[in-house]
Amino acid sequence: MSYFDAASAAPLHSVARQALLAALDEGWADPQRLYREGRRARMLLDAAREAAAEMVGCRADELVFTASGTRAVHRGVSGVLAGRRRVGRHLIVSSVEHSSVLHSAETFESEGGSVTRTPVTRTGAVTVQAYAEALRADTALACLQSANHEVGTEQPVAAVAEVCRAAGVPLLVDAAQSLGWGRVDGDWSVLTASARKWGGPSGVGLLVVRKGVRFAAREAEEFAGLPAIVAAAASLRAVRAEADREAVRLRDLTERIRVRVPERVPDVEVVGDPVRRLPGVVTFSCLYVDGEALLHELDREGFSVSSGSSCTSDTLTPSHVLKAMGVLSEGNVRVSLPAGAAEEDVERFLTVLPEAVAGVREKLGAPAPATVVPDPASAAPDDVLVVDALGKRCPIPVIELAKVIGDVPVGGTVRVLSDDAAARLDIPAWCEMRGQEYVGEEPADHGSAYVVRRVA
Repeated sequence: MSYFDAASAAPLHSVARQALLAALDEGWADPQRLYREGRRARMLLDAAREAAAEMVGCRADELVFTASGTRAVHRGVSGVLAGRRRVGRHLIVSSVEHSSVLHSAETFESEGGSVTRTPVTRTGAVTVQAYAEALRADTALACLQSANHEVGTEQPVAAVAEVCRAAGVPLLVDAAQSLGWGRVDGDWSVLTASARKWGGPSGVGLLVVRKGVRFAAREAEEFAGLPAIVAAAASLRAVRAEADREAVRLRDLTERIRVRVPERVPDVEVVGDPVRRLPGVVTFSCLYVDGEALLHELDREGFSVSSGSSCTSDTLTPSHVLKAMGVLSEGNVRVSLPAGAAEEDVERFLTVLPEAVAGVREKLGAPAPATVVPDPASAAPDDVLVVDALGKRCPIPVIELAKVIGDVPVGGTVRVLSDDAAARLDIPAWCEMRGQEYVGEEPADHGSAYVVRRVA
């Protein structure tokens, strides 16, 4: 079995396992107690904090451990907003932040605060200008991930931090995906991370609050997982010792996937920044493919990957990241290689994938991949063909569109009726990939009508 979902949770590092077992014997007591066993536990905790602080690049008394990365985000956001309440009630986040940040923003908004969600480019990156324009006199906090969890795009944290610092606004950085690869550059104010992203045990998060940042009174540190805290700090140091060498190797493997997948699989869009990205992450979307069906096919072949397609989601809505980027969401696959991933496993994945995609497309009745031949006969611009895809989930609306576009004269239009949330993203993305004109979305009696004009 090849585990290619390290961005969700990396396999437990061998050093973490060794440290965890050792700490179970020595760190079981309450480190707040003054007797011998408590003092021994306190020494382990202090050593873990010092080690983690060194890896982050902060003072030990600026770092606390939390019960998870999500808990660290919630405490970090709420703590700064409460501490700077007199400054104002305005929060800035990017539209591609992790759900833990966006949920914190929604909670703040429901309590009367205002939130600006900055847009991103098609590669998933924010612009420094967007943050500069969003800053206001009443801005209490800005948040920005160091790298995106779904497409691997690295964000311009240092430049955004500089703009925020000049405006007197603290910047909270969600460094969950990148901390295992190195320190976060820039003059940031608050940082959060999750141990299970770098091969530490689950149940451990980091929250760093720089001195001088107004922050509401901290809750008591969560000591219940002291052995796990020790293992998390030990594994962070271990993975960072290997990071530079492993990053070069994984970049080569993911670049191989980025190049070869479009060569071997027709109608594929590789998403995310091709250069400024995490070493082990590569994401692509396949036209005319049900994401859940494709994940099952790959699982049967021994590959564990993840997807941002709406058809793999309980909410039946496409990934907010892919939506914000404006890229294809159907048939989405994220490959995130763990440290030590074998080259032969990547080569086998590249061999298995084309057949898996073709099998799913055949079951769905997708059109054969082919370019549309221009029709020499011009058509009246108001020629309209209606496709009723109501009640059908992705990727069926796009498949039905692709089947009939050749029946429409050049200049004619197709109206696709759909009540699937993914159609709002996937139909425009299909038009861009296939060289057709997306006219826009119109209201309909049920769902929406997506209008496409045949160009060629």
